[in-house]
Amino acid sequence: MSPTAPRPSNTTLVLLASLYCAQGMPSGLIAHSLPVLLRQHGVDLAMIGLLKLLALPWLLKVLWAPWIDRLASARLGHHRGWILPLQGGVIVCVAALALLTPQTLFDSGLWLLLGLLLLINLLASTQDIATDGLTVRLLPERWRGLGNSLQVGGYKVGMLVSGSGLLLVIDPLGWNLALGVLAGLILLMTMPIWLFPERRVLPFQSTQAETALGPRLLLNHYRGLLAQPGMLLWLAVVLTFKLGDSLGSPMLKPMLVDQGWSTAALGQLTLISSLAGIAGALLGGLLYARIGVLRALIFFGALQAIGIAALALLVGHGGNSSLVYAVTLFEQVADGMSTVALFAAMMRMCRPEHEGADFTLQASAQVLLSGFVGASSGMLAEALGYEGLFLGAGMLGVLVLGLVVLHGSRCKQHA
Repeated sequence: MSPTAPRPSNTTLVLLASLYCAQGMPSGLIAHSLPVLLRQHGVDLAMIGLLKLLALPWLLKVLWAPWIDRLASARLGHHRGWILPLQGGVIVCVAALALLTPQTLFDSGLWLLLGLLLLINLLASTQDIATDGLTVRLLPERWRGLGNSLQVGGYKVGMLVSGSGLLLVIDPLGWNLALGVLAGLILLMTMPIWLFPERRVLPFQSTQAETALGPRLLLNHYRGLLAQPGMLLWLAVVLTFKLGDSLGSPMLKPMLVDQGWSTAALGQLTLISSLAGIAGALLGGLLYARIGVLRALIFFGALQAIGIAALALLVGHGGNSSLVYAVTLFEQVADGMSTVALFAAMMRMCRPEHEGADFTLQASAQVLLSGFVGASSGMLAEALGYEGLFLGAGMLGVLVLGLVVLHGSRCKQHA
């Protein structure tokens, strides 16, 4: 890691933060606001559950990511040529929702609503490929932790705006104006990339891109990634690094509900802990630039494991709100720090002109396995009890750090 790499300019940081914030806004709308609004309008729970399936493009984007890296716009620039039309499409979809009445969307037009939301997810997930590729190219190794702080923090801010924020203003403003404001905010977040001179700053290096364009492009792209020295061991790190968190954190709120916490109290805890997670991501990015990738992964990963195990202290003590907040905020700060370290390390494994798809494969693998593990957390909580689950998840978080140490030692041998 070069200690002399200058910090990215404020313009670059604003550009990246705006792109990830724009991604978080439709995600917060779909994940947090719409389930509440749909239920208030009497929509069946089974139909509300279908909202989870609308996130499928985020898992499947690995299948078309190589074409995002391979094809470039001669007029707009490589990444900018993808981001502008895709983000424009999201704005159009949200504006379309703003022009329709909730009575129509939540009744006879429900399938239209689901179709628009699926299209939004498809556009946003594809934009994410180009944005990740742009981030890797813009940031020197030393400052990728800071870049991922902006990724995690910007995305969470966007989700808060369209999640908690939208629910707070939708009654006084009404559906149409509130969604119109949301579309306007995403448009505002598009201005930095519109003004970014990518063709001059980051010209597309066609000689480093894949030569194939047809079906073989997918095979060639990922075969080349997996052939890199140490990549299989690194993928094992990517798959396991967040497993303890994925296993333990989903059961925090059910445990607090069992101990008498109200919906309003949980909402306040979620808001404050989300802000703590953003602060943790920013702190993690700054520390990453000072201590380097290996120490960041080990140190932040250990804090993550301690945070999950510490949730066991809350079993039977839900009435002690000070203890609940202290433990929860620590866990969220550690989660933000560890996520930043992992994402920054993933960027190190991306090849020139393959950045978007290389990062996407790693991110998709991590999310997929974590999702399966998280789905089993409820069954394990019933079998082991909350305390056993949290302590076991924390122990798992410590054990997987062995893979991080092994990967670091292998890298030193090949250096």
